[in-house]
Amino acid sequence: MGKGEKEPLPVYELRPPEWLPRAHVSGDVGYIGFYPPRPDDVEEMLTEKNVKDGLTLAPAVSAECYSQQHEIRKRLMQEDALSALEDVMNQIFARRTEGLPSIPPSSFRLPSRVTLNDAKRQAWFADLANRDIPLSKLGKNVPHGAKGHDLLDLLHTNGVEIPRAVWFLRVFGANESAGLRNKPSYNPTQYSVEWANVMTSYMKKQLADIALPSAPRLVASIKQTFKGVLSDSETRQRWISRFTYCLSLLRTFYAEGLVDNRTFLAWLVQQMSTCNLAQAGFVVRLADEYLDGMLVSRALTRPFIEACLAKLVEIEGSPANEFLPNTANILRNLISRSFLALPDACISPRIHIQYGVTLEGILMDNFDTEGLDATSQQSVQTLQQTVVDTLSDVQRRNEAMLFQHLPPRVLGSLSSALSDVKLLNSISGKTDMTSVSLFEDNSEISPSFSRKLDFLLTWSVTPLQYGDHRPYAAACLLQIWRNKAEERAIRRDAPSPDEQIQDLLFDWLDSSDVAGEPENLPAVALLFGQLVKHELFSYEQYMQRLIARGETGLSYNQEEGSRHRQFLRWIPLHNSDSSVISQRKVILYGFRVRETPEDANERQIRREVRALVPEVFGGEPQTAEPLTTSFWKSCSTLLSAPRYEQLKTIKQWFLPIYKKFLASQLLDADAVLLRVFTLSTVIMARVRSYGSILDMSLCTLEYANSSSLLTAVIETIRQHIEVWACMDRMKEVASALWTVHQTWRSRGSQNRVLLKLLAEVDNDRHLEPAAREQMLSDISAFSHALFPTNENPSIVPPVLPEILLLATDPNPEAHSLLANSLWYKYMTSPDWAWKVWDNTVASLRQIPVMIDDVQGRRTCALRYAAFLLHVDQHLPRGFDEQIRSWFLGAGRSEVAALAPDTWDVVTVVLLYLICYGALTTTTILESLIYPVWQMGANVSSEEQTQTLETLLTSANNLFEHLLLRDECGTGLPPVDVFEAQGLQTRRRDVFREPHFSSLVANFPALVLIEQNRYLPEALRVASMNLRQTICRVNVFRQGIYRDLDAVRLTFEKLLESQNVPDELHEPLVSALRLMLNDPGQDGPVKAAEWSSASSLLSPWKLAATSIEIRLTIKQLGEGMSRESTRLAACASLDKLTNAVFYHCKSPEEADFVAEMITDVDKTVAIKFVNAGLRRIVDIFRESDGANKIQSMTRIVSSAGEILRLLANIVAPFRQDPSLPQLDAIVQDHLFSVICAKIADMTEVMLGVVQQPWSEDISRGSQAVIFLARLLQFYLGFPAAWSQQAKELAEELCANLTRLALIHGAGEGLNMLAFPLIMDTLCYTLDEIPADTKATTPYDPFRNYPEFNLSDLPSDMPPEYKARLRSMLPYVSLNPIVQDLVYATRDASGALVSSGPVQNRPWEWTEYLGDVPGAETRGGGGEDRPDDGRPTVKNSASLSLDLFEARLTGDRIIPSLTPKDDLMAEENLRSLQDDLYAEGAFRRDWRETRISLNDASSSGTRMRAEQDDSLPALATFGGTPGGAAEGRASSRRPSPASSVRSAASGQLGSATSRRQSPAHPLSRLSVSTVGEVIDVDAFDAGTSASGSTNKRKAMSSIAEEDDEIEFVEGPVPGAAARASKRTKAKTAGKTTRGKKK
Repeated sequence: MGKGEKEPLPVYELRPPEWLPRAHVSGDVGYIGFYPPRPDDVEEMLTEKNVKDGLTLAPAVSAECYSQQHEIRKRLMQEDALSALEDVMNQIFARRTEGLPSIPPSSFRLPSRVTLNDAKRQAWFADLANRDIPLSKLGKNVPHGAKGHDLLDLLHTNGVEIPRAVWFLRVFGANESAGLRNKPSYNPTQYSVEWANVMTSYMKKQLADIALPSAPRLVASIKQTFKGVLSDSETRQRWISRFTYCLSLLRTFYAEGLVDNRTFLAWLVQQMSTCNLAQAGFVVRLADEYLDGMLVSRALTRPFIEACLAKLVEIEGSPANEFLPNTANILRNLISRSFLALPDACISPRIHIQYGVTLEGILMDNFDTEGLDATSQQSVQTLQQTVVDTLSDVQRRNEAMLFQHLPPRVLGSLSSALSDVKLLNSISGKTDMTSVSLFEDNSEISPSFSRKLDFLLTWSVTPLQYGDHRPYAAACLLQIWRNKAEERAIRRDAPSPDEQIQDLLFDWLDSSDVAGEPENLPAVALLFGQLVKHELFSYEQYMQRLIARGETGLSYNQEEGSRHRQFLRWIPLHNSDSSVISQRKVILYGFRVRETPEDANERQIRREVRALVPEVFGGEPQTAEPLTTSFWKSCSTLLSAPRYEQLKTIKQWFLPIYKKFLASQLLDADAVLLRVFTLSTVIMARVRSYGSILDMSLCTLEYANSSSLLTAVIETIRQHIEVWACMDRMKEVASALWTVHQTWRSRGSQNRVLLKLLAEVDNDRHLEPAAREQMLSDISAFSHALFPTNENPSIVPPVLPEILLLATDPNPEAHSLLANSLWYKYMTSPDWAWKVWDNTVASLRQIPVMIDDVQGRRTCALRYAAFLLHVDQHLPRGFDEQIRSWFLGAGRSEVAALAPDTWDVVTVVLLYLICYGALTTTTILESLIYPVWQMGANVSSEEQTQTLETLLTSANNLFEHLLLRDECGTGLPPVDVFEAQGLQTRRRDVFREPHFSSLVANFPALVLIEQNRYLPEALRVASMNLRQTICRVNVFRQGIYRDLDAVRLTFEKLLESQNVPDELHEPLVSALRLMLNDPGQDGPVKAAEWSSASSLLSPWKLAATSIEIRLTIKQLGEGMSRESTRLAACASLDKLTNAVFYHCKSPEEADFVAEMITDVDKTVAIKFVNAGLRRIVDIFRESDGANKIQSMTRIVSSAGEILRLLANIVAPFRQDPSLPQLDAIVQDHLFSVICAKIADMTEVMLGVVQQPWSEDISRGSQAVIFLARLLQFYLGFPAAWSQQAKELAEELCANLTRLALIHGAGEGLNMLAFPLIMDTLCYTLDEIPADTKATTPYDPFRNYPEFNLSDLPSDMPPEYKARLRSMLPYVSLNPIVQDLVYATRDASGALVSSGPVQNRPWEWTEYLGDVPGAETRGGGGEDRPDDGRPTVKNSASLSLDLFEARLTGDRIIPSLTPKDDLMAEENLRSLQDDLYAEGAFRRDWRETRISLNDASSSGTRMRAEQDDSLPALATFGGTPGGAAEGRASSRRPSPASSVRSAASGQLGSATSRRQSPAHPLSRLSVSTVGEVIDVDAFDAGTSASGSTNKRKAMSSIAEEDDEIEFVEGPVPGAAARASKRTKAKTAGKTTRGKKK
C-alpha cells in the first residue's frame, strides 16, 4: 500500500455479545435471541413482489383460528399419556447425560519434603510465621529435619500462627506416613496416635516442671526446697507462653483428628489420677475443655470420676485446701456434669463404697433457689428431682451388686410356723385369747387355715413344747375362729364350717406322726376332749366315719390294732349320751361283753377317791399324820387310767357329789372343806383335769367363810391362771371373785389377797367400770384403815426388846398379841414393819445361843414366823416390800455374818412366810440369793471364800427348798400338803414375767461358781446340781421358750464382757445348751455336729437351736484368736461349716442359718464363705448333664440358697473398705467355674432364642441372672488376679456382652436380665486389674466390647442401645466423617453400604489454589469449554470420585437483586438447563409480571425511536457484574440487526399466535415486514413494579392510542412510523399492557 493511502477498513464481523449464551451446547444453532442477517434469507431477496407488496409470510396453518389444544387434550385423555410423556423426558435426560463430560482424575499432590540447611530452614520458618506470605508460595515443598518436641519448640520459638502451624504439621505428618499407605495393614489414624503421644508427652514434660514444695529441711534453704518454674516471673511467663501455644495447637489437632482423641483422653484421665495438687489446677481446666469427648464412653468417664473424687478428697484433707477453692469447684463441676451425662459411669461398687457419701454431697449441694424468680425456681427444682432420681437409681444398683438391702423373703411355712410358735408361747395369764390372731380373719377353709390348724394341734401335744395350758389354748382359739366364721356364714347364707373342721381334725388324727406316738396319747386325748366339749369335734361322726371306711383293728378282740383304737379308748366324753357310749363299747369290745376294763377301772378309781376324801361320802375325816406331797401315789389307778375314765369319774361322778357335800356343810366346817378341796385339786392337777379344778374352785368360793379356805381357793386359782386364760374363762373367774368380795364386804371384812387377785384377773377388761371403781375404792379404804395418815407419825425405837422376849413367852397367843400391840402403837409410822423385821432377825440370831437342839430352834423360829405372819396381816401391802428393802439395804451385812445354825433358823422363818403368802419367792431370790450368787461368781481369793462359803451354801439350800423340793414333813416348812400348795403358788410366780428374766440373768452366775477354783469342790458341785436340776423343771422350760430372746441376750452380753475369761465361754455355752435342750429328749446338741442339730430345724426347736449355734460360733471365733486353741477351733469350725452347707436344703433353713451366723468375727465369716463357695463349686461340677437348661435350673435351686446364705453372712462387713480375703484355691476354682458356665449359657441362649415362645428362654434367663449375681458376689472380695484369671476375664467380658445383646432384643428380651447383665459387665471391667508391667500406654478400653452400632438389632429399645453405645471403646466421631459410609452399587444399581468412612486427617490437607501468576479463562478461576460453560476441577485432597460426583449439565444462576434486569435474567433462563437459586414465590412473580417503562419516559423514548435510523436491540446483562453496564447502554444500538430472519419468523409462527405475557421477547416472533420494534421499551425493572404500576401502565397505553393516525397507502418514513404505531397498538391490545 502506498504512502498516504489509508488501510482498508476491516470487514465488519457480526458477533454476539459476550454475555449471550449459545442456544445449544454442541450443535451450531446460533445464540439465543441473536439472528444476524444472511444473504440467503428470504427477506434479503429483492423480488418484484417483495418490493411492491412487501415481505409477506405464508401462514403456518390453514386458518388463523386453528388450535392444537383439542388434539393435545384428546391425547392426554388416553391411559398411556403420562407414561409416554415420562418416556420422552427420560430419553431427553438420558441423551443429555451421555453427552456430558466425566470428572477428571484427581490432580492433587502433597508438597514434597526437601532438606534445607539451617539458614534456609530458618528462613522458611520465618516465611511460615509471616502471615503476609501466602501458603501457596510455601506449598511447593516443606523442609525436612526437626521432629517431635523439637519441632513444636521450633514453631513456638518462631511464633508461627496456629492455622499455618497446623497446615505445616499436617503436611509434615502426611509425608511421614506416605510410605505406609500402600501397605495392607495401613491405618490412616495411626500417625494420629503417634502424634497424640508426642503432644501428651510434650504437655506431661511441661507439667512435670511444676513441683510441690517438699518438706523443709534444716540444712537446706527455701530456694533449695522449692525450685518450681512458676516461682520466678521470667520462667513463669516463658512456661505459660509455651504451654498456651501447646494448648492452642492441641485444640485444633483435637477438633480435626490430628491427635487421636481416644489416646489423648486416656492420657488425660490417667493424668488426673497421677497429678499432684499443683498440677491439678492445670489438669482440671484441661479436662473441663475436653470433658464432652469423655462423656460418650464409660471406659473414660468412670476412671475420670473416680480420679476426680479422689483428688477432691485429697484437696479437702490437705493443708492447702484454702488455696485451691477454684480447683475444688471445677472438680465438683466436672463430677456433676459427668454424673448427669453418663450415670452408668458411677455404677461401680468400689466408687460407691469409697466415695458414695462424697458424691451424694456434691450432687445435692448445687440447688440453692434463693433469689431466683418462680420460673427459675421451678427449673432448679425439676433438675434437683432429676438428680435425686438418678442418684437413687445408681445407689440402688450399686447396693444390689453389693448384696445390700436384700428383699425379704415371702414368709414360708417354716418362717410362719416359727412366728406362730413365738405367738403361742407368749400366751400368759394376762393374755386375751380373742386378741391372739393365729388364723386369718375369714370364714373360708383355705390351705393356709389347714396348715395352721395342723400346726396348732401339733403344738398343743408335742413334747418339744411346754405347758399344760396348750390343749386348752388350741381348743379355745379354734372355737373363737369357728364362732366368727359361723356368724359370717349365717349372714352370707353359706354352709357352716363345722363339717370342714371335722374333716380336718379327723385327717390330723389319721395322719399326724405326733398324734400317733404313744407317749403323746394323753395329750391328744386331753386336746380332743376339749374339742368334743366345745362341739368342734363330733365323737359320733368320728366313729361313723371309721366304720364307714372299714377301719380294721378298732376292737380289742383283733390282734393288729389301729391307731384309732387308742383314740376311741382315751378321748373323753363330757356328755353321757347312752347311744354314743353303747356304740363306742360295741366298737371297742364287741356286742357280747358285759363288763369292760373301763368298768373295773372306774370302780377302782372310786374306791381310791373315797379313801382319799371320805368326808365327801359321809365318812369320818382322817386324823393321821399330816399329808405329804406324795399322797397322790395312793390313787395310782386314777393317775394311770385313760382320759376317758378320769374325766368320767371326776366330772360326772365326783363333782356332783362334791357340790352336794358343800351345800350340806355347816359354817364351821371350813377345816374339812379345806382338806377336801386341797387334796381334790392336787389330784386333779396331777391328771390335768383343770376344767374340773376351776369348776370346783368357783363352787367352793361361794362357801368360803374362813380366810384359810378363801386363801386356799385363791392360791389354786392363781397357780393355774394361764390355764384359765387359755380356756377364755377369765371373765367368769373375775365375776366369781367380785361376788365373793361383795359377800365379804357385806360382812364388814376385807381380804387383801382376794382384792389383789381380783385386780390381776380383771386387768381392766372383765369387770364393769362401776365395779372396778368400787374395787379400787375398797383397796384404798383397806390400806387407809391399816395405815392411817398422820402428820405426826409415831417413832419406832431401833430396838424392840419385846420381840426378843417372844422366844421365851409361854403364852400360845403371844405372837398374835405382840403383833397387835406393835401395830396399835406404831401404825402411823411408815417403817415400823421394817424395824420389826430387823429386830426379829436380831432375835433369831440369839436362838442358837438360847436353844441347843435343832428341833427346839425350829419350833421357836416357827413362833417368830407366826408373829411375822400376824404383822403381815396388819400391813396394807404386806410384809414383802419391807423385807426386800431390808435385804437390799442394811440387812446385807447382817446376812453375811449369819452362822450356819442361824441360817437354819432364818430358813424356817422365810419358808413359813412364803408358804402362807406373807413373803414371795421372787423377793428372796432377787434380794438375797441372786446377790449372793454374784458375789460367789466374783470370788478371787481364799479370804473371800472363807467369808462367803456359809452364805453361799445357805443361799443354795434356800434356793433348792424354794424351787426344787416338793417333799413335806422334813422338819422345814412346808410341813404338809396345804403349806406346800402355798409354796407351789409362790413358786409359779418365779417362772412368770417379769421375774423369770431375773432368774435367767443370774443363771450364768451358777456356771461361774462351778468354774471358780477358789471355792470348795462341794460348793461347786452343789451349784452344778442346782443348775442341772432346775433345767429339768417343766415350768422352767416353759419360761425359757416363752422368751428365747431374753435368754440369748443374757448369754451374749456375758460372753462379750471383758470380765469373763475366755476359758469360761465353753462352760457357759454348755450351760445354755442344757437350758435349751431337754436331756431326756434329745440330749445336749453340739454345734459342731450339724447333722444332729439339723434334725432340730423344726418350728419347735429352731429358735433354741439358733441361739445355741450363734453362741457356739462366737466361741469358736474367740478360740481362733488364741494361739493355744486355734487349731482345735479351726478344725471344729471347718467341720461345722462343711456340715452347714451340705445339710441346708430349703430356702428357709438357709435364712435361719444365716441369721445364726450374723454378727460374727471376720475370721469366722470367711470360713463360712469359703466353705459355701466350695460347696457351690461342687454343685456346679456335679450338675453337668446333657440338658444344660435343666442342669442350670437344678443349680439355681440348690446353689441359689447357699448364695443367699453367704450374702447374709457377709452383709455386716459390706460397709468396710474391703471384704476379707478368700482362699486362693477357692477363688480360682470358683472363677473358672463361673466363666465356664457363662460361656456354656451363652451358647445355649444363642440356640434357645431361635425357638420362639420356648419356655427354655425364661429358664435360661433365670440361670444367667443367677450366674451374674454369683459373679457379682465373687467380685466383691479382693482377689489376686493370676494370668490365667485375666485371660478368662477377657472371654468372660465378651460372653457377658453377647448375653446382654441376647437379652436386649428379640425373643430373649428381658427387662430384668439386660440391666443386671450390663451392671455385672461394668463391675467386671472395673475389677479386672490393669497390667502394671505392660510397656503399652494406659488403656482404659481394655476388655471393653467392640462391635459396630449398626450391628445392633433394630428392635432393641433406644435406652438399651444408648447403654451399649457407652460401653464401646469409641470416642465421639469427627464431624467430618460422622454418619458417612463407603458404598458401592450392585448389579441393579442400588447402593450397598460397606463400612464407615475413616478419617484421614493427615491426607486431607488444605487446597491452596492454583500457582500464583496463572490466568484462568473468564476471570472467575474456572476454565470454560467452547460452549462457555465452566468445568469442574478435581484438584483437592479429597477426590470427587469418593462421592460419585458427575456433571449434570446444569448450572446455578444466582438470583439477581431487585435492581437487576429481570428480562435479561429471563433470557438467561429461557433456553438452557440450570438450577434456580430462587424461591417459588419469586419465580412465580418473575414469570407472571413484566417490568415496563413508566409514562414519564414514554415521550423521550418515542422521539428516540423516530430519530434512530436503525432499529435498536435491547442489551441483556449476562453477569451480575455487567448488569449496571447493560442498563446504562440500553439505548445504544446493537451491532447486529434486531430484525429476525424469515426462518426465525417461521419458527415463531408455528406456535400459538398469542404468546405468553411472561416472555416479552416472544413478541418478536409475530413481527412482520415494515414493523419496527423498540426493545428498549422493555425496561429491565424489578418484577415487583409490575403489580404496583399496572393501572398506571394501562392509562399510558390509552393515551398512546389517542395519537394513532391512519393513512392510505405506504408513506415512506411516515408510513413506517405509522405502521409501527399501528402494530404497537395492535400488540398492546393483545397483551396485558406496556409501560411507556
